[in-house]
Amino acid sequence: MNAATNSLIRDINLAPQGRLKINWAWQHMPVLNRLREKLMAEKPLQGQKVAICLHLEAKTACLAELIRDAGAEVAVCGSNPLSTQDDVSAALVAEGVTVFAKYNPTPDEFKFYQIHTLETLPDLIIDDGGDLVSILHAERPDLMRQVKGGCEETTTGILRLRAMEKQGELQFPMVGVNEAFSKFLFDNRYGTGQSVWDGINRTTNLVVAGKTVVVVGYGWCGRGVAMRAKGLGANVVVTEIDAISAAEAHMDGFAVMPIREAAKRGDFFITVTGNKNVISTEHYHLMKDGAILANAGHFDIEIDKPALESISTSVQVVRENITEYILEDGRRIHLIAEGRLANLAAGDGHPTEIMDMTFGLQALCLLYMDENYQKIGNRVLDVPYQIDEQVARYYLEANGIAIDELNKEQEEYQASWKL
Repeated sequence: MNAATNSLIRDINLAPQGRLKINWAWQHMPVLNRLREKLMAEKPLQGQKVAICLHLEAKTACLAELIRDAGAEVAVCGSNPLSTQDDVSAALVAEGVTVFAKYNPTPDEFKFYQIHTLETLPDLIIDDGGDLVSILHAERPDLMRQVKGGCEETTTGILRLRAMEKQGELQFPMVGVNEAFSKFLFDNRYGTGQSVWDGINRTTNLVVAGKTVVVVGYGWCGRGVAMRAKGLGANVVVTEIDAISAAEAHMDGFAVMPIREAAKRGDFFITVTGNKNVISTEHYHLMKDGAILANAGHFDIEIDKPALESISTSVQVVRENITEYILEDGRRIHLIAEGRLANLAAGDGHPTEIMDMTFGLQALCLLYMDENYQKIGNRVLDVPYQIDEQVARYYLEANGIAIDELNKEQEEYQASWKL
């Protein structure tokens, strides 16, 4: 496949500045660098085709180059219309990776790019939110014939995959990368926590200290967002539907209440639930003038945008990535990045060192799938613990951290039921 001929990108002339971004990321990804050295020598994916649907920015480019260096032909598309960086896309094409992506495409273009990626007839896929898997099963089963399996990046995607598995509709195995300890403990918590506030702060240029931040959902991403908000000096309120998560948020020192009550108090609202319309009309009517809404879930459905527009007398962009809605009583509600992922649509996404661990998992799980897909069956597989631990060990070694090991006596004691 000729990447330059087949790709659909904004402008190949942007490649030099994209290359600078990718090189910077490589300098801060010790896990991927270690894997790259090994995979370049062994070429375990020689002759394979791999389709990747992820947020197309510099860190994702490093993963794509790693898989290319392992011998595969790689085709990449974006998993969010506002997170694709055109210069990074150009740099990948210049290095032989096929790319179908542009920043802010129309909905039809966005879907077309994903389908075009699947038309390369991949053997393996890396998905984000289940988009590629959904297209293959619901719209283009004719493109599924070579697919051995793949890996899923997000909570949202794994929920969709498990629903397909439960209904007996999943036609190939997928590894739920998001459920690895080396993913959700770091990427979801520290990555989301820092990057969401990076996006909000650079976009609004407003102080957080002393204000009330409402975090809607207290999973691992919500934990991270709440933790960082507290660090910035905010008064943090958590809303939840799960009693255990709500109890945990309470013991972590946060106020917990129904969202209808929190709507009256919040200055900032960040949704991290994976569900739809968790903020809607009844909440808009209760919010303060100037309330700021942001989403950190995969899809732009958590904040009910049609409902907000329907009760507004004016809608205008008042600052890059901020849309202002003026309600009939004159109150203003501000939405960041059209309700899409605030950390990517209004920022650069998770810190590089965090994504180094996540993409280390993706690469190792893809190799595992290639070797074991026939044994797995059509189901969602948890990341094997040895892969999870291996990535954590790579990370520790890269940071000069040593840990203890059990001696023989201790191993025997733990293996025995006798005291």
